[in-house]
Amino acid sequence: MRVLVAGATGAMGKQLVPRLTGAGHEVFAMTRNASATTSLSELGAVPVVADALDRVQVEAAVRDAKPDVIVHQLTAIGHIDTRHFERSFAATDRLRIEGTDNLLAAGRAVGVRRFVAQSNGAFTYARTGGPVKTEQDPLDPAPIKQMTPMIAAVRHLEEAVLGADWTEGIVLRYGAFYGPGTSMAPGSDQLEAIRKGKFPIVGDGGGVWSFVHVADAAEATVAAIQKGKPGIYNIVDDHPAPVAEWLPELARKLGARKPMRVPRFVGRLAAGEAGVVLMTELRGASNAKAKRELGWRPVHPSWRDGLRVS
Repeated sequence: MRVLVAGATGAMGKQLVPRLTGAGHEVFAMTRNASATTSLSELGAVPVVADALDRVQVEAAVRDAKPDVIVHQLTAIGHIDTRHFERSFAATDRLRIEGTDNLLAAGRAVGVRRFVAQSNGAFTYARTGGPVKTEQDPLDPAPIKQMTPMIAAVRHLEEAVLGADWTEGIVLRYGAFYGPGTSMAPGSDQLEAIRKGKFPIVGDGGGVWSFVHVADAAEATVAAIQKGKPGIYNIVDDHPAPVAEWLPELARKLGARKPMRVPRFVGRLAAGEAGVVLMTELRGASNAKAKRELGWRPVHPSWRDGLRVS
């Protein structure tokens, strides 16, 4: 198949592009950075320079590539400052709204038969009910103020992709990434904060996180491109875990002291309301549907075994 990957130079794109070319697909790797064309060519892809927020450029790129499938991996997430959560996600929110609309419009013009898009299953589910959610469970209907723009952008992306009746729309709700190029790679700021004891457990630490190694997420994405049915898939590992479980274990792996515990009001002062929500109220996700329908099995079934700290 001819596959256009938008966001080809991100942590996921760097894992995805070589897997697609290795599987025999003709890959067009879209990036706004002209300096990345050489590295993309070395991965076996055809570089395509276009700004995802410029509809004319996107339409030209898609028209020239004539892809069978568009894969939307556009994000711009760097360091997440939970005190200013909305600022940390602002650029990505725009890509999930304007970038999605641009790619869909371009895809419709050339008759793309499948559209696969990155969504978020780590921070977005409703914070009520059981600790682990399926694809049928709703996104948070009443997020806190700092997280409202991010969840609104995710909702826009999902509704736009799934509502495109002219193509097969597939939404992949990835868990929290770890592995090369992610915020939880060896030496990253986040792991260093844990190593230095600057990442306490807030409240009961009951927020449940679902992780996924970025390489496993890429394998699931290839499976969705090749044989996924329209709909939503949680792409997470087998072991959702509360902060009170995974944070002390990660600190131990790093050779750090056991994280201190602080009450919610202290956590709110240090990490903002979003930080408190991430620590105490998140819900995890089930990967049963992805396993059943995509035939996918994570090589790293648990963050305990897969997360490398050095």
